[in-house]
Amino acid sequence: MTGGKLIFEPDLSVVVIGGTSNVGKSTLAQALARRLGWSCVSTDSLGRHPGRPWTVADRQIPAHVAEHYLSLSIEELATAQLRHYARMWPVIRSLIATHAADHDDGGLILEGSGAWPDRVAEISDPNVAAIWLTASPATVRGRVYSASRYAELADDAAILVDKFVGRSNLYNEVMLSAVRRLGLACVDVDDVGQPRALLERSLRLFDGPGRLG
Repeated sequence: MTGGKLIFEPDLSVVVIGGTSNVGKSTLAQALARRLGWSCVSTDSLGRHPGRPWTVADRQIPAHVAEHYLSLSIEELATAQLRHYARMWPVIRSLIATHAADHDDGGLILEGSGAWPDRVAEISDPNVAAIWLTASPATVRGRVYSASRYAELADDAAILVDKFVGRSNLYNEVMLSAVRRLGLACVDVDDVGQPRALLERSLRLFDGPGRLG
């Protein structure tokens, strides 16, 4: 460590964290940003897909978001999500390339479901590392139910949340299959336990198997 910050060998300037909703991507990214002194960006900020269909801080669910979840099957929701991320990829790839090439701006942590394994795996750069987080369907469901206060929801609102859970778990299933096929670094959050343990496990992967070059 130098000045309280980790130094990777060889130089690492971009970390990508992928995974489905509610597996802890944002929490891990923010912890890494504090630990490394890097900036942190979510793929959601680059082009948002219809988000979480429940009320947060008195923000009402937009009508188009409710309609999106109500009108599509879980499979159709997942397909629409993946198409959205495909459209976003040129922006994501450009951001990764810019930070990988320019170390003067400091490192970048990029987290989000928009980091699809097949596309990220095409990057061959030792300055870029990536991992994917996964969790059991029960864990994803439990976290979403807690965040949405599911037990307090009316039946019509609960339907929206259940559709979101189904889409999130289907995304996780397809994503995990791709991660295994490509031999990419992955952490099952159910096996890690506390956030600090996830942070330490991730740091080891970023300086080893998670490297893309």
